[in-house]
Amino acid sequence: MRLKSLFILYILIFIPLFVFSQQNQLDSGKKYTIGEITVSGAQSFNELTVITFSGLKKGEEIYIPGQRISNVIKKLWDENLFSDVNIYVTDIQDNIVDLEINITELPTLNETTITGIRKGKAKELLKELDLTKGKKVTKNLLTTTENFIKNKYKDDGFFFANVMMNTNTVVDSTGEEIGQNLNINIDRGKKVKVKKIHIAGNNELTNAKVRRSMKNTKQKNPIRIFKRSKYIKSAYEEDKASLVSNYKEKGYRDARIVSDSLAIVDEKNIELFINLEEGRKHYFGDIRFIGNSIYTDQELKNFLGIQKGDTYNGVLLQERIADDTDPDADDLTNAYQNNGYLFSRINPVEVNIQNDTIDFEIRIYEGRLAYFNNVTVVGNDKTNDHVIYRELRVRPGQKYSKRNVVRTIRELGQLGFFDPETIAPEFKNVDPNTGTLDMEFRVEESGASQIELQGGYGGGGFVGTLGLSFNNFSLRNIFNGDAYRPLPMGDGQKLSLRAQASSFYQTYSLSLVEPWLGGKKPVQFSLSFSHTIQYFYDFREREADRDRRFLITGGSIGLAKRLRWPDDHFVLSHAISFQHYNLKNYNTGLFTFGNGFSNNLAYTIGVSRNNTFTNPVFPLGGSEFNVTAKLTPPYSLFNNVKYSTLDSDPEFQNPDGSPNQGLIDQKRFNWLEYYKIKFKGTWYTNIIDKLVLRPQVEFGFLGAYNLDRGVPPFERFFMGGDGLGAFSLDGREIISLRGYPNQSLSDQDGNTIFNKFSLELRYPITLKQMASIYALTFIEGGATYDGFKNYNPFQLKRSAGAGIRIFMPAFGLLGIDFGYGFDPIPGTFQANGWETHFIIGQQF
Repeated sequence: MRLKSLFILYILIFIPLFVFSQQNQLDSGKKYTIGEITVSGAQSFNELTVITFSGLKKGEEIYIPGQRISNVIKKLWDENLFSDVNIYVTDIQDNIVDLEINITELPTLNETTITGIRKGKAKELLKELDLTKGKKVTKNLLTTTENFIKNKYKDDGFFFANVMMNTNTVVDSTGEEIGQNLNINIDRGKKVKVKKIHIAGNNELTNAKVRRSMKNTKQKNPIRIFKRSKYIKSAYEEDKASLVSNYKEKGYRDARIVSDSLAIVDEKNIELFINLEEGRKHYFGDIRFIGNSIYTDQELKNFLGIQKGDTYNGVLLQERIADDTDPDADDLTNAYQNNGYLFSRINPVEVNIQNDTIDFEIRIYEGRLAYFNNVTVVGNDKTNDHVIYRELRVRPGQKYSKRNVVRTIRELGQLGFFDPETIAPEFKNVDPNTGTLDMEFRVEESGASQIELQGGYGGGGFVGTLGLSFNNFSLRNIFNGDAYRPLPMGDGQKLSLRAQASSFYQTYSLSLVEPWLGGKKPVQFSLSFSHTIQYFYDFREREADRDRRFLITGGSIGLAKRLRWPDDHFVLSHAISFQHYNLKNYNTGLFTFGNGFSNNLAYTIGVSRNNTFTNPVFPLGGSEFNVTAKLTPPYSLFNNVKYSTLDSDPEFQNPDGSPNQGLIDQKRFNWLEYYKIKFKGTWYTNIIDKLVLRPQVEFGFLGAYNLDRGVPPFERFFMGGDGLGAFSLDGREIISLRGYPNQSLSDQDGNTIFNKFSLELRYPITLKQMASIYALTFIEGGATYDGFKNYNPFQLKRSAGAGIRIFMPAFGLLGIDFGYGFDPIPGTFQANGWETHFIIGQQF
């Protein structure tokens, strides 16, 4: 094609030269000296530039026509700047010739638009095509662009994608041409489907087993629901590698795909043909370790976990040496790198193959111990250095440990002050000769303060919440005016202010958390205060009676310490809390006395373990457990009150001799006596890509030391809904269960036992710093009970649904769930059906 174009150009050039020679008696066998060189037809190029491009010089001797002229034409053509090039002889004086270079410029690209696909996809495609303004519009550019788009969509399964390209000239106000606009119209068509996958050459594995090893490429099957049969080239290439790996895992070391091909059946279907060569099944023979001095052969064999006679598994062998998918894997490489041997190298070598048995040597180069020289953190322009450095698990002079590097990344991500997706360690000045390295952790600050705006309809009325959380507060600078930007920040403390109100209650709270009390050890100190005014509410009239009220005032102080045993993911916490309940003319079904008070002094001890991965908003792995026990003093052991005989005590009787239940309950509950046990466990499992499975189990029990005194009407469990109905601070706990109205699955006065089981499948849409968004589906079940005599963990209210979560640093977690309740709520006989839940400032 290119030779044809050049041939045409030569004809176009030589014809004018030939004609001129006939008129001016140009001698083709004679050398001429170039006189003047002029340029015509140029628009954006000046004359000197074109002459420079040509390489012709005044005084140069050339043959006309001749190879030199041909080379000049070719050179100008190769610049891809001109659509036409001609060279004319304009004058001859003796042996001196004047030349004219006549050029026609290629049009330049002005604006490119893509239609036929979504705007977001069009924007991404424009970036890939790199069709920047000012590029020359050549046939090659248009052809290359069209082929690129077609191949791109073909790789995604759109085999019959059609691309139409149109250009139109753009002129300015004076009528002068300023470029060409390019419009690309794309008709993707439909993705082709895999009608059939033909397998040949397989004897040991059936066709079905071979196809199952291809996770993403499936042939048509009307029974299959979750995996479609659309063809995507990149996925198919991955599946071919998975197919071979599947054979290698089963001992077929030499398995390979001899050939594969694709046949188009029609515009909707294709068929794939895969020809295999399985080879024979192999087994591990002797495995020897060479070069090891730090670990014994037996220790390395324990790490390797492979015995002589085991079926050969090349994939497993590589994972046991270095598992690239898990930075914390118990493999040989991590065994060395966690012990300081950064420069170690481990290579498995096949040293003997006899029949079906393969002997291996694991050749180890240990190198010298590596130590951290300098450890730095960059990118923190708000958070003070000491807040970061106290979380680092690596120190200058410390022996290198990959585990500690990974743990440092997790700890920095869990702080919540930085974008966890961008935290990265950089190795610098790594010197194997001296055994030293510098490490730099790069962080990007994210918004640490949050505004909580929460609203919902619960408890018979609209509930609104306004909260401010300053998660990187600096208490020591509270009196430093220069530190207010707009508030003193950077010391890692958390200050929260919260107000919640409806037509019949108001509640205010203040809390402060210092994660490193004294700055020396990870001992967390917390302090909180709250006050609630709750009025009697007539649900029929929808009016609040402000002469009948329930006042609750309380606070708590707590300490939590990170443990070293069983490992340093464990935290032991202690807290002392006090609430004073004051009832004034507040007669309800929950309280038998309308005037009086109760006090709730309790000690809470808890053990928790959290080793979830770096991003606290969207963990890809790990688990979180929490066990707490909330205990009040056993007053009935030393107050000498016989609660079983209170109804016969004249002090607690009405004038007619009947028991006054209000007075009795005022005596029983003047100081609350109970114990409360809770457990919560959450697991995160990364299934594939960033698809995460999150099971969760919860259990709670409220009990009494003295059965005659009984369980108090406070601290009870209420289940159902999204949790926004938690309008009272009487110690009640709202257990969310989507698919049902708020608190609809418990008795009016709450219950003393609950259990809940949930299973979520999550996938992120984006995990950017400005907003992390993920979608989820869920199934869950739960119930509340009164005492163990009614407890049945399998008698659950069930639901399922889907939702979406959006985490923005300034507002916290936002989301919406659509849940379907499969069971009737108490008092009804039909499945509850669909419920919509708005998740604002909280997380399931």
